[in-house]
Amino acid sequence: MKIDLNSDMGEGFGPYRLCDDEAMMKVVSSANIACGFHGGDPDTMARMVRLAKKNRVGVGAHPGLPDRSGFGRREMPFQSDELRQQMLYQLGALIAIAKSEQMTVGHFSFHAAMGNMVNRDPALADLMMDAISTVDPRLAVFVTPQSEIEKAAKRAGLKTLALFLADRAYDAGGKLVARGLPGALVKDEASVRARVRRFLTDGSIEAIDGTVIAMPARSILVHSDTPGSLELARIVRSEIEAYGATLAPAAELAS
Repeated sequence: MKIDLNSDMGEGFGPYRLCDDEAMMKVVSSANIACGFHGGDPDTMARMVRLAKKNRVGVGAHPGLPDRSGFGRREMPFQSDELRQQMLYQLGALIAIAKSEQMTVGHFSFHAAMGNMVNRDPALADLMMDAISTVDPRLAVFVTPQSEIEKAAKRAGLKTLALFLADRAYDAGGKLVARGLPGALVKDEASVRARVRRFLTDGSIEAIDGTVIAMPARSILVHSDTPGSLELARIVRSEIEAYGATLAPAAELAS
């Protein structure tokens, strides 16, 4: 069994670092690289691509809204075509930087509010996925199961890879518990180990209310801004290896 372990990376800018990207890159199999709007900048993006190349990690674009102070988590009233251009601007920048380092951008993952806006609007999801397909039809798109992004990606002929967020709680409907609510972040080692072990063993997880729900995913995400994210990623990797699975980049596993 192969599984992807990924993290959102390069989300600092200038001299500011959000996490230990160098250490995290030694743990994951795919890196979702911030493209300069909610986090990141050209130098940071290049540093992330070089680290990925050094550690044989898959490179992915992680575009967000132009809201650095809000870390891309606040929705903003852009028109659909404005969002499309913002996404393309960021994707194109990372593709150019990666190409200059003899690397390929293999996957795509929306950040926070931009993804939320796309995920609840089928027309916007189609607009975005069609644009991505035009740029590179080989790109794999990270999705949540049965989401509008997943449906639109398939309509556009793009490969998808479903995510399980190891450090976030889910409700009984399979949706993420909103940040800020009690229990939304899962940070203690015992809970993370139990969740990942259950996911690997029978493809299910326990929701915040105790309900057991299916989680048909082949990629596990650990957010780099979650407190203790590096250690959490190491815990997840240790559970994957203990189960007998091997790590593989997102682009290899998408279908």
